[in-house]
Amino acid sequence: MPLPYRELFYTSQDGLTLFARDYGERTAPGTPVVCLPGLTRNSKDFEPLAEHLSLHRRVICPDLRGRGRSGYCDNWADYTPAHEMMDTLDLMGAAGIGQAVFAGTSRGGIIVMALAAFRPNVIKGAILNDIGPEVEPKGIDRIAGYVGVMEPPATWDEAAVKLRMMNEREFPNLSAEDWRNFAHRTFAEENGLPKMDYDAKIGTAMRKGMEAAKGEIPTLWPQFKSLSQMPLLAIRGENSDILTASIMERMKEANPAMHSVVATDRGHAPFLDEPEVLAAIDGFLAAENL
Repeated sequence: MPLPYRELFYTSQDGLTLFARDYGERTAPGTPVVCLPGLTRNSKDFEPLAEHLSLHRRVICPDLRGRGRSGYCDNWADYTPAHEMMDTLDLMGAAGIGQAVFAGTSRGGIIVMALAAFRPNVIKGAILNDIGPEVEPKGIDRIAGYVGVMEPPATWDEAAVKLRMMNEREFPNLSAEDWRNFAHRTFAEENGLPKMDYDAKIGTAMRKGMEAAKGEIPTLWPQFKSLSQMPLLAIRGENSDILTASIMERMKEANPAMHSVVATDRGHAPFLDEPEVLAAIDGFLAAENL
């Protein structure tokens, strides 16, 4: 059975071989969409959204450096949003895309905000999935507690159970099949068994950054305000411990033109396959003529 995407390999400015999934026709009429994943996540997270959107537009989903099928850095200090932003511009060059709608989940959304400040002309529209210019410290502490130190599960059943134990409070209505699918998007497969799908040094980079900040998590309000130059949709998980309701309200105050939607019974981060979220994305793209 053929893959629903083309495999795209390209090279970063510092010499890493990076990978992306390239869905849809290159000549499709809609604005291309570039989907940027979360801290330890990769292109697999966007499978449902990419297959949905690629009926009418090209959709490119990279594995950021150190994730999925992309190359790992020698130095933990090279895992930064700034490096990943430059990789994203390299991806656009390799794909022959001058402008895109950017959909960023968590860390991917931070890259989108940085891009809006650094190179706003490449962004035709933006979608932020469960991320804003501020993050809730409790959520960051939770993520820092497992990134790069979690042991790979021994079996796929154990992988699904482990994810359920970690996330069931924020995702209370997932079926056993949903948890298995979540496991296959979270872990890579080697000899039929699950293995970690990201470089453990990403966790080192996160914790070193937190130590340097001495508990003061920097905010990105100037970068967020750069997004007021282009159409913006913000998605929040109802149970999110990263993007709280109060942060979302301040985002609306700072950008009254911003579209928004809340994903029911979802934590950090919505899967982007929820009916209300897909409807909001479709409506946003149509309303903004993207």
